Amino acid sequence: MNLPVEEPKLNPHVPTEFSDEKESVKITGFWMFLVTDVLIFASLFSSYAVFKNQVAQGPTANQLFTLGPVILETVLLLTSSFTIGLAIYAMRKQNKAALMTWLILTLLLGAGFVTAEVHDFVTFVSAGATWHKSAFLSGFYILVGTHGAHVTFGIIWALTILIQVARRGLTAVTTRKLFTFSLYWHFLDIVWIFIFTFVYLNGKIV
Repeated sequence: MNLPVEEPKLNPHVPTEFSDEKESVKITGFWMFLVTDVLIFASLFSSYAVFKNQVAQGPTANQLFTLGPVILETVLLLTSSFTIGLAIYAMRKQNKAALMTWLILTLLLGAGFVTAEVHDFVTFVSAGATWHKSAFLSGFYILVGTHGAHVTFGIIWALTILIQVARRGLTAVTTRKLFTFSLYWHFLDIVWIFIFTFVYLNGKIV
């Protein structure tokens, strides 16, 4: 016999995601996870910095990159950071319908970003700029591809949260999950700003 799962008692004086001590501790733990992700991306940026001029017989960054598509990707991802912020605002107002609307829009923008990035990669490979062509291309694909994989995982994660909110409503558990997802998503936006500046923009200028 399955016993019903008892929801944690909520504290009305704090945001829902912090109202249960057990769930609040999980948010602290997620911050620690983000620190490990910072270390991963720091190592990838460092590797790219070492290899960015090692082009061998392949194209240089200036020859390979086109800023138009990258600016589109940047707009899509930064806009999704705004919409997830609106989703959190709706969550704090206990507006389930608005929350789900903004979360769905965030997912669509994220999917648009991944689609545009995959299109870029296919275009590069079709032109012969494969990952094993040079150390520069290896560093580029690993760094940008790792970020893209994070975004893809985030989309899948947000879909599961969307389903849970639709079924269970705004509880201490579902709001904590959405809040930690928003931290993750904002983190990916920050990483992308560094990628856009250090990889793409710097590659076109230098």
